Amino acid sequence: MKNRSTGLVSKTHLWTDILLLNASFLIAYLVRFDTLLTDLNPHYINLLLVSNLLWVLVIYFLRTYNFTRLSYTFNDQEGNLIKATLLHAVCLTGVIYLSQLGDAYSRIQLAMTYGLFILSATVVRIAMLLSLQLYRRAGYDFRRYAVVGDDELIEYIKEFYEQRPELGYHYYGLFEFKDHSQDEAALEGFIEHRNLDYVYCCLSKLNDEQVRSIIQVAERQRTQVRLVPDFRGFMTNHATIEYHDVYPVIEVSTKPFSSPQEQTVKRAFDLLFSLLVMLVGAPVFLLVMVAVKLTSPGPVFFTQSRTGRWGKNFSIYKFRTMKVDADSYGLQHSQGKKDPRLTGIGAFLRQTRLDELPQFLNVIKGEMSVVGPRPLPHYDVEMLMKAAPKEFKKILTVNPGITSIGQIKAGYATNEAENVNRLRYDLEYLGKYSLRQDISLVMQTVVVMMLGRGR
Repeated sequence: MKNRSTGLVSKTHLWTDILLLNASFLIAYLVRFDTLLTDLNPHYINLLLVSNLLWVLVIYFLRTYNFTRLSYTFNDQEGNLIKATLLHAVCLTGVIYLSQLGDAYSRIQLAMTYGLFILSATVVRIAMLLSLQLYRRAGYDFRRYAVVGDDELIEYIKEFYEQRPELGYHYYGLFEFKDHSQDEAALEGFIEHRNLDYVYCCLSKLNDEQVRSIIQVAERQRTQVRLVPDFRGFMTNHATIEYHDVYPVIEVSTKPFSSPQEQTVKRAFDLLFSLLVMLVGAPVFLLVMVAVKLTSPGPVFFTQSRTGRWGKNFSIYKFRTMKVDADSYGLQHSQGKKDPRLTGIGAFLRQTRLDELPQFLNVIKGEMSVVGPRPLPHYDVEMLMKAAPKEFKKILTVNPGITSIGQIKAGYATNEAENVNRLRYDLEYLGKYSLRQDISLVMQTVVVMMLGRGR
């Protein structure tokens, strides 16, 4: 089992992508110029060679094909593909303009190349992933593992792999240290007899000498060792490991988006997306402003103090959906379509979420994000501080957002129970942030707007 070649999937992806990139380039050239490949312009031959070189450099820099069985998922693979393609496009564009031959190349041909490449590479990734999952579920290409030191750990590891049969891990037993003088020989016989690929060691049940013995035996048997610290019961935060010389140090994340990379990516997405919406959506902004002004006397915009990150107050911008004398009704929360405070167009703006558009100004100012927990008025803050203080304090560690999981699934909250329910959804977001998730939530919000499901 352990003599088989490794890295076959990553090598397949690498060479397939190179072939697809070249094929996409040539197909785009044929479509754009309606000519034969034998008549390929020398400038484009040079560009194709440079493109291949740049792709090799980009994937080496980004480590595009460095993945494990566990990290081999569609989201990760597609994300790596898009990042590599974008960086390649930027580099190739830079080379073209630095060579002062920008007018010699067709922008349409380049755009078609990248479009075809992403589409074809995505289809290949889906096909490979599904084929490999079916292959492993059928019992092929599996890995053998055993646990050393703790029978309690078995259930956690077994359950993890049993829920993910597509990973292809099969359990082959437990080894417990008993007679210290014969442990190493017994362990070697245990590993050799079962032909193990991996040995999981629970560090809380093993001393330093036993761990050294396991590693020495594994080296002789060409078996991988995985050391498992037992943090059950007291650590639920995400953790990363960094090395201080030879000492591994576990850093526990005490707040979301604590890494500089996450902060940079999220802020860049917020700014770029907000500017795009403000520019492309300018006609919609003007139409809504006119509609608000014509259907109700009073200002176009509505501002209200909301609670932001770390409990700091800021003024949120919205298109006005309520009458100027709304405070005289003595109501705090939204009452839905039948709310007597709504203007003639107010219900429509809320259902389509168009009233939230001015909040992109808050995002540009850095007071909000595109995606994040909804910013709450002071009376809701006081309510949640009493109903769920620990959870709500965690929400305050990030910038509030224009949209969120809670806003999509629960909508506007009108009472304590709905506020707590929406809070639980938003806590899910903090535990699994990624740029792909932000984009997905934005797309879900667009669907809600188009169908008028907001409230």
